[in-house]
Amino acid sequence: MSEPSAPPQPSALPGPFIRRAVLDDEQALVSLERRTWSTLHSVQPAPEPPYDAFFTHRNRPVHVMVAELDGRTVGFLRLVPPTQLACNAHVRQIQGLAVDPVGRGRGVARALLSAAYEDALRQGAGRITLRVLGHNLPARRLYESEGFVVEGVLPGEFLLDGVYVDDVLMGRPLTG
Repeated sequence: MSEPSAPPQPSALPGPFIRRAVLDDEQALVSLERRTWSTLHSVQPAPEPPYDAFFTHRNRPVHVMVAELDGRTVGFLRLVPPTQLACNAHVRQIQGLAVDPVGRGRGVARALLSAAYEDALRQGAGRITLRVLGHNLPARRLYESEGFVVEGVLPGEFLLDGVYVDDVLMGRPLTG
């Protein structure tokens, strides 16, 4: 007689689905921005009514990747050319990454970053950069674990909640 087999283990929670944003995502992204806003990661004033604009002439759906879990928008990443100059067309810059608290710990930020690397490579970029507030240690740890290194610091660049906060410039190559 054979030994009874171990009970099946529950499968891991499904990872996020990442896709390009569309105009119809605007209200979900506005809502996500409101839920995640904090001086830990934003130098912009807190969102105030009316809460109806996410996309602008400079922030278009083509620049935004959306993360979904169980059909719900739980994250976004904005990836743009840092300037309009041809001499740095090989660089893409992350200008916003947010994950809803309900999606944290489920690989959403890493999945968005991975999608950003792939998208930047498709666009011909060989380098990716970002700016992160010095006191945002969780984000800095994430970026460092993804291969980003500190390339510069602007000490006391922002006054947030009565405290001067550094602006940390980070970057990484996209190719070996």
